[in-house]
Amino acid sequence: MNTQESTEMYLKNILILEKRNGTVRAVDIARQMQFSRPTVSQQLKNLASRGYLEINEKKQIFLTPQGRQVAEATSRFHNGLIDFFKMIGVSEDTAFEDACRMEHYISEETFDRIKEFLDNCSQYETLREQLSKDS
Repeated sequence: MNTQESTEMYLKNILILEKRNGTVRAVDIARQMQFSRPTVSQQLKNLASRGYLEINEKKQIFLTPQGRQVAEATSRFHNGLIDFFKMIGVSEDTAFEDACRMEHYISEETFDRIKEFLDNCSQYETLREQLSKDS
């Protein structure tokens, strides 16, 4: 796992845990990612020093605006890729696993084209459903 991928995975998981639990602690991240507590603690110190997150006196973890931006973009790529893969017939489990790998390497331009494609397909499907109801 390269540095960018590792950073994105940690930040995305913090965002997921924040939405689910409200607060995030190192132990939550260790469980979610199935990493040891010392490994997680070291990475959190690294991410904090790079301005992606803050840790308060209660050991609660908060994304900074910079960290949130990276986490949300990674999550958006992940979810969009899952939708795309499922649309072309990939099983849900495989779509999830492949999206987890690809979300770190896809460009904004490519993702935007995939999203446009999905939007056009959705519009076409809605029109097709409407036309079949009218018949």
